Amino acid sequence: MKQFLKFMFASFAGTLLTILLIFLVMAGLISSIIAMSETETVSVKPHSVLQLNWKTPIRDRGTDNPFEGFDFANMQSNKPAGLNEILANIDKAAKDPDIDGIFIDMETIPAGIATTGEIRNKLEAFKESDKFIVAYGNSFDQKGYYLASVADEIYLNPKGMVLFKGLNAQLLFFKNMLSKLEIEMQIVRGPNNKYKSAVEPLILDKMSEANREQYQQLLNSIWGKILLTLHDSRGISIEDLNNIADKLDVTNAEKALELKFVDGLLYRDQLVDKLKELTGKESDEKLAWVSYAKYTKVASGKTNISKNKIAIVYALGDIVQGQGNKESMGSAKIAKAIKKARTDDNVKAIVMRVNSPGGDALASDVIRREVAMAKEAKPFIVSMGDVAASGGYWISTNSDYIFAQPTTITGSIGVFGIIPNFQGLMTNKLGITFDNVATNKNANFIDVMAPMSDFQREKINAEIINIYDNFVDLVATTRGLKPEFVDSIARGRVWAGSDAIKIGLVDEIGGLQDAIAYAAEKAHIEGNYRLRNYPEQKEFFEQLMLELTGEAKIRIIGDELGMFKTYYDQIKTLQGMKGIQARLPFFYSIN
Repeated sequence: MKQFLKFMFASFAGTLLTILLIFLVMAGLISSIIAMSETETVSVKPHSVLQLNWKTPIRDRGTDNPFEGFDFANMQSNKPAGLNEILANIDKAAKDPDIDGIFIDMETIPAGIATTGEIRNKLEAFKESDKFIVAYGNSFDQKGYYLASVADEIYLNPKGMVLFKGLNAQLLFFKNMLSKLEIEMQIVRGPNNKYKSAVEPLILDKMSEANREQYQQLLNSIWGKILLTLHDSRGISIEDLNNIADKLDVTNAEKALELKFVDGLLYRDQLVDKLKELTGKESDEKLAWVSYAKYTKVASGKTNISKNKIAIVYALGDIVQGQGNKESMGSAKIAKAIKKARTDDNVKAIVMRVNSPGGDALASDVIRREVAMAKEAKPFIVSMGDVAASGGYWISTNSDYIFAQPTTITGSIGVFGIIPNFQGLMTNKLGITFDNVATNKNANFIDVMAPMSDFQREKINAEIINIYDNFVDLVATTRGLKPEFVDSIARGRVWAGSDAIKIGLVDEIGGLQDAIAYAAEKAHIEGNYRLRNYPEQKEFFEQLMLELTGEAKIRIIGDELGMFKTYYDQIKTLQGMKGIQARLPFFYSIN
């Protein structure tokens, strides 16, 4: 027996050592490959065209970590593009004497409407350099065409189409599924949360009239901004644009040309010839391309060595307590990042980029408190992305100034509580029963395996009302508004940025770079300054371990589920919720 155990442990140790060695060799090979790619020198040939073709999701913040999005199955990098990097690279291309113009080479853009608008605005500024922008697609979806419309010339495949149809908001409802499973969702949201529709998917099978009203106005505001932009760039009246959308007229390439949605119908080889003309090339010469991925590695010029810094704190994702993860912002992590920027004497101002539907109310207030302290030390500016609502607005309130895009979704000033009761599922479906003993009347507060008593519900409801009143008072105080007015525009209602500025929730329409420039002005920074990003990103091997474990698994699930991954994400969101929430509806999409 001893001999058997000896051989067994020896075999186990040998296997473990082999796995460890393989891991180390693989890590070394991967890091070497990536290190070589990162040190690759990219030179831009004269009269080059910068090709924009983003296929991975565009996030507010890029990453220097080579394992972000790395696909170990195919040994390919799918690193997400960062909005901050995109804006900087378009600026760089405008000043680069070797770049003659930009080629928008995509049919869609993997970004929200507000982010797309921010990139579009930067491309509009690029045109001031007297360089061309040309867009081409085999077809265009609505967001893709919105971006492409900034181009001097838009070309479409002769067999292609433009999907131009108006905006549609789709919400997912779980009431019937929960009823079949006999799961009771006990909702507490106080009397003043008429528009707080985050709970509706759990208790209704369709939108309430209040929710329908607010979403209709939200869509109308966003659609109005898109129409105005297209009118300015394509010279088509807003009335005609709406008629074209209603009739789906531009699903035919010839009709798209006739209605001035595009400037020509070309196959890709003909488009390449067109670009050769614009760059002064002969038809038999090779067109000089540079992809966006390669252009990010081109040096931007003189290194900035100024001691003055502006901190950019990226507050992205659902708001949760603790450290959070890649998809959420942990209150402890973000508060620590803000404190670090606040206590750094070389940081003269702070810009917080908020892109969040909200989340845990307590976690939101932890971050807000740190914002309030930072504001006392130096200028604190907020830049809102695609969404900065409910808890996302809460953490923004104590800032000095708020920038948002016209299509940013914000507001949703309201709170609610959800306590699930699984007793029906466990007892009636699975045959599991519960019994208990306790020392006090409400020792079972809160028990997800039993219904709440009226007294317990009243206690939670009183806290919901208290938090809502505090939220309203906070907005009234920080925004210089009367509490009665804030209450009238609150009640959980969402607003587009273009409407939010009219009612005082936002100070100015603008993007991330506008917020940075404003922060520099308020900090009285003379001359150059550097940008410092917070929170600090994970180290090389920490990210490697994450990718080899949980994050790789998540990506594989995403690849397998495809378009249905959104439903998986929604269920995971429900599982992760606890405490009183200040957030948008869990499950919505605008397309």
